[in-house]
Amino acid sequence: MEFTPRRILDNALDAVGNTPLIRLDKIAAEHGLKCNLLGKLEFVSAGGSVKDRIAKAMVLAAEKEGKLIPGKSVVIEPTSGNTGIGLAMACAIKGYSVVITMPKKMSLEKEALLRALGAQVIRTPDEEPWDSPRSHIGVACKLQREVEHGIILDQYRNINNPLAHEYTTGPEIIASVVSTPSTRTKPSSMKVDAFVAGAGTGGTVTGVSRALKKTHNADCIVVGIDPIGSILALPNSLNIDGEGKPYVVEGIGYDFIPDVLSRDVPDVNHWVKTSDEDAFKAVQALMRKEGLLVGGSSGSALSGALAWFKTEQGRKVAGTEGLNVVVLLPDGIRNYMSKEWFLKNAFQAEHSDLATRITGILAQEEIVPVQKANL
Repeated sequence: MEFTPRRILDNALDAVGNTPLIRLDKIAAEHGLKCNLLGKLEFVSAGGSVKDRIAKAMVLAAEKEGKLIPGKSVVIEPTSGNTGIGLAMACAIKGYSVVITMPKKMSLEKEALLRALGAQVIRTPDEEPWDSPRSHIGVACKLQREVEHGIILDQYRNINNPLAHEYTTGPEIIASVVSTPSTRTKPSSMKVDAFVAGAGTGGTVTGVSRALKKTHNADCIVVGIDPIGSILALPNSLNIDGEGKPYVVEGIGYDFIPDVLSRDVPDVNHWVKTSDEDAFKAVQALMRKEGLLVGGSSGSALSGALAWFKTEQGRKVAGTEGLNVVVLLPDGIRNYMSKEWFLKNAFQAEHSDLATRITGILAQEEIVPVQKANL
């Protein structure tokens, strides 16, 4: 068996990123796509999500700038969970205390992981607007003012958020595509022709877009995915239907525009709104057809990509052999296994002939002893 030897790493931060790009051929075939549909699989990063990258970048930059004091600094961060997990991992390694503020809708698994990494966790009401003193952002700001040596690294405004993706995620995607040869059975343009990602803080879609367009393919089409109920999409008319409506998917969408998100057309060419229902159906497809144990926002990204393929621009890409469309899959199912949507997907199995056959076999009166069975 061939393998690529890897050097011994100094700590878990060295295992952040360098995630694989995987063909989603079964889903592509099911939807009649001729292009190459590729998933950037971020849950294999050390902390389990794409947010590991920005947590590492923000901590290292703050250390370099002298903003973090060993043995004294308390890192405080409002988050949907994954950035908090990345920060808690980095700070466990570096020796900083961590306080995470997080809305109640975020999963119990995220809170458990944060506490396991040594973080203090404060939950805040879901219904509070971002600028309320009782929101996760408002509570974090209060703690920063009153906790000695408290510092908010601020993923919403920290330039190292998009830079982490411009310098790592984007170049990794480019390297994977250009190093994979085009063949008769698997043709490739040898370029990233389209990139699809959900927007939360917006650092991922902004940073990757800049890496792709500046250094690789200026004509790359970048598609931002925004859940119904959020206000990040452009034109603003896209957000009117369902504005303020609660949504279950975690980690994407906001009721304000983060500073690190560039909604300018040069960075994001097209926006698609997605529903919880479509997202969770897409998660099920990724699991059952591609064997990928991804989280809800990965389903949003895939369902958004499939919706974009139905637009005039998307149909041209979908119908062209060899074009490469990369969908970013931000995290894994680890964080959501107690959620109702996942349990419904897992236990309400589709009817199958095999299930019917098994039921019939087990309903028979005669049970063959194990020692006589043909094992």
